[in-house]
Amino acid sequence: MEIFEALILGIIQGLTEFLPVSSSGHLEIAKAIFGANTVGKESLFMTVMLHGATAISTIVVFRKEIIEIISGLFQFKWNDQTIFSLKIVASLFPAAFVGIVFNDQIEALFNNQILLVGIMLLITSVLLFLADKAKTTEKGVSYAHAIIIGVAQAIAILPGISRSGATISTSVLLGIDRTRATRFSFLMVVPLILGKMGKDLLSSDFTATDISVLPVTVGFIAAFITGLLACTWMIKLVRNSKLTYFSIYCAIIGLIAIVHQLFF
Repeated sequence: MEIFEALILGIIQGLTEFLPVSSSGHLEIAKAIFGANTVGKESLFMTVMLHGATAISTIVVFRKEIIEIISGLFQFKWNDQTIFSLKIVASLFPAAFVGIVFNDQIEALFNNQILLVGIMLLITSVLLFLADKAKTTEKGVSYAHAIIIGVAQAIAILPGISRSGATISTSVLLGIDRTRATRFSFLMVVPLILGKMGKDLLSSDFTATDISVLPVTVGFIAAFITGLLACTWMIKLVRNSKLTYFSIYCAIIGLIAIVHQLFF
């Protein structure tokens, strides 16, 4: 994998993991542009490292909240930190179940399925548009909300459905305060990303692949830095109701992907 391509993939992952435009969809489009042979055997390892970089950037931005969640779980006291921690845990079950039970079927979707990506981007566009028009409230996240948002995250495993877009939009449509919705959306994905990274690292023989350290490092750093910027930016955008711009963007990219696959 060339350094330039690794840099581009890192920037795409860092930006689109937090901005509601689907990181998986954009990575599939980028890989299609570069060509499957260009990404080569390093693809899985690069994907694992890029997701790790964005997970770390989330941890950096929300370090205080994450410390509270961890301390809440180990204090064994029924307080606000414990309640919030349990809601995060509850939100993980739908995506974890889908990821474990339908792992092979999901992997098949990440094989140059650009038409599927285009259709899913249109769905993301509709979700963002509806969320942007929803009324602003001060409601918090309940246990029922956590499960529903978790289901949205499970659906967002599909390439083209934005995870942050689906979870934040679902939260806002449920009447949850926008800032709380964004915070919950970003925090709930960290355990899943780290768990998926661990599974991929343990189940794959990366020693058999001639992995170039420099491109992977460049991609990791690019994803981490852009992830920090995008995560902070996204919090402000949701608070100020700016999701319509991303809705338009997803619609345009989705239509381009669909037209390209059908007519070219």
